Amino acid sequence: MALFSGNYNYTRDGSNQALNRLSAYLISQGAQVRVYSPTTDTPAFEPAGQLVSAPSVAIPGRGEYRLALGLNRTLRADLAEFQPTAVHLSAPDILGAQAGKWARRQGLPLVASLHTRFETYLSYYGMDWLRPRAERYLDGFYRGCDRVLAPNAPIAELLREQGLGERVAVWGRGVDRDRFSPGRRDAEWRRSLGIADHEIVVAFLGRLVMEKGLDVLTETLTRLHGQPIRPLIIGDGPARNFLQERLPEAIFTGHLDGEALGRAVSSADILFNPSLTEAFGNATLEGMAAGLAVLCPRAPSTSALVADGQDGVLTPRADAEAYAAAILALVNEPMRRLRLGRAARVSSARYDWNAICASVLDVYRDLGAAPALRARSAA
Repeated sequence: MALFSGNYNYTRDGSNQALNRLSAYLISQGAQVRVYSPTTDTPAFEPAGQLVSAPSVAIPGRGEYRLALGLNRTLRADLAEFQPTAVHLSAPDILGAQAGKWARRQGLPLVASLHTRFETYLSYYGMDWLRPRAERYLDGFYRGCDRVLAPNAPIAELLREQGLGERVAVWGRGVDRDRFSPGRRDAEWRRSLGIADHEIVVAFLGRLVMEKGLDVLTETLTRLHGQPIRPLIIGDGPARNFLQERLPEAIFTGHLDGEALGRAVSSADILFNPSLTEAFGNATLEGMAAGLAVLCPRAPSTSALVADGQDGVLTPRADAEAYAAAILALVNEPMRRLRLGRAARVSSARYDWNAICASVLDVYRDLGAAPALRARSAA
């Protein structure tokens, strides 16, 4: 398989970690995976599969991300040597569009996976006027593929209604229930950060970028000033200063990974994810696995993960007033908070990485690519 990515491992986010999980699973099943993506000299983690660097430039104003410049002569020669039996596109960028055209000319099965609702980002940067054009481009991009993998059933249904029909399948996400677990809760770690035993820790987990809803996050927590609440911001990014200026009482862990990440998330009491741009909601699922009461807006991604009132809370309105009221209710009702967290932990067991990645392999098999991979591997 030839996989084209906009960011395979140079920064860490839910999208590229899912792609690496998929690649590792496919390799374990006998596939050969070569990945074409922008790279840097300081990657965030080791990649799964063979990584080939695609020419790219830093995105203006967001230097931590890079934009691939397309499928140049060197990459085409590499593809010709590799001879993939399937092509997988994970980003609707220039590289993805040109790779899709290359796959069509070769007569290869072409699969795309949707990881980010890019059209929703435009509102956060004052570019709503560009949204219709962006939606037309994305529609054309996905219509050119044999299969489109949506992250959950609601978004799959949305894509079908937009005309993609039966070519849409679901590729969900999994969670490491050993890393994120109530057993990782650490009272001494909380105290070492100056958190009093009676304080309720409200955690935000993710990249610190404005499209994650950081404006409403700060407004919500500011409304709760004076309550026995301590904000815990887990992650890093260009909007860190924005948060620190507005939430002086918050604790900022910076980027965490591995056991340190699991301990931090599992040591909170409430996970608050106000983002409306999520395609899946990895942070929400990790909070659920950790046994936290999760609070999110009612959106396609969160509705697929959370059953309101059963294993989390979904607010009908995505504004600071509604969020603050919901958090305060969880603070004042400790037994309800614990009940939601326990139910969330149980619900998280449905999200097993191997089973989820096997569903993608089934898609390749349906398109006739996987048997060829197995035969070539045996040869």
